[in-house]
Amino acid sequence: AILANQYHNAANPEAHYKSTGPEIWEQTGGEIDAFVAGLGTGGTITGTGSYLKEQKPEIQLVGADCRGSIYYDFWKTGQIIEPYAYKVEGIGEDFFPSTIDLSIIDDMYQLTDKECFETTRALARLEGIYTGGSGGAAVLAAIRYAETIDRECNIVVLLPDSSARYLNKIFDDD
Repeated sequence: AILANQYHNAANPEAHYKSTGPEIWEQTGGEIDAFVAGLGTGGTITGTGSYLKEQKPEIQLVGADCRGSIYYDFWKTGQIIEPYAYKVEGIGEDFFPSTIDLSIIDDMYQLTDKECFETTRALARLEGIYTGGSGGAAVLAAIRYAETIDRECNIVVLLPDSSARYLNKIFDDD
């Protein structure tokens, strides 16, 4: 058996620094203005974002968090709220993993379960993209970010998984 300990294993952000960041940089030809990812362990945004900022410091890193998690309020105000339950899986936390560096994040959006799930459903219905609730959250955060800027830009959104494990949750009105 092996315990990956993704919340406190430096290999988590390091893997994204060595693979995800370079892959995005190469595939966009460096033509990227913002990177959006859900905030769970923080490994994705910390590792990928660190690499991308080294290549182009003005890249904006945008995090997607869910209401009930402690990340958004701490990032915004420095205050730790009392966390509460939410249904979106894969993002948000009630503690601070050592794999996340909130200081590199330029913007963050806090979203409700309903918003995340509605966006996930819309992605499946309208675009044929079969992602989970955290993917819906990341897309909605990217949309909200795009609405705040007044120029064309290239926004890359990371969709970490499929809806396969969440069918009875995301696609159930109850």
